[in-house]
Amino acid sequence: MGGNVITINPTGFSDWLALMRLLRQSFVYMDGVIDPPSSLQRLSLKRLKQKAAGEDLYIVERDHVLVACLFGCRKGDWYYVGKLAVDRAQRRSGLARALIDAAMQHAQETGLKGVALQTRVELRNNHRSFRAMGFRLVGASAHPGYDRATSLTFRKPV
Repeated sequence: MGGNVITINPTGFSDWLALMRLLRQSFVYMDGVIDPPSSLQRLSLKRLKQKAAGEDLYIVERDHVLVACLFGCRKGDWYYVGKLAVDRAQRRSGLARALIDAAMQHAQETGLKGVALQTRVELRNNHRSFRAMGFRLVGASAHPGYDRATSLTFRKPV
């Protein structure tokens, strides 16, 4: 990953607009594909800052430009990761895997069982990508008001 810097909970991080742009740009392909729509559409800068204050924020910079991120937090015996985003121009370069590896290392160091994540039922390419990283499907859930599964839960033990 030469040239990339992964930072967890970066001290003094202030480029919230860049983080919001990265997230929105990375999730825009889901518009009209997933039902219900992504919660990212309701995420304001204030809520993004609150999310970062209550969870671990992982960022990847390439030449001091934010190119990938991940949020993580403990949920029970597992380290839950969400809002994994990689800049479109940087996809397929190992950044998502590097972020997942960093989260796995954190899970192991803190005595957790491993990493858990959810992805939408409709996002089959995501399912394949996470399986390729060693995740296994362990369950499904429905968003409030839905009588069908809308999300799949994957886990990868340490």
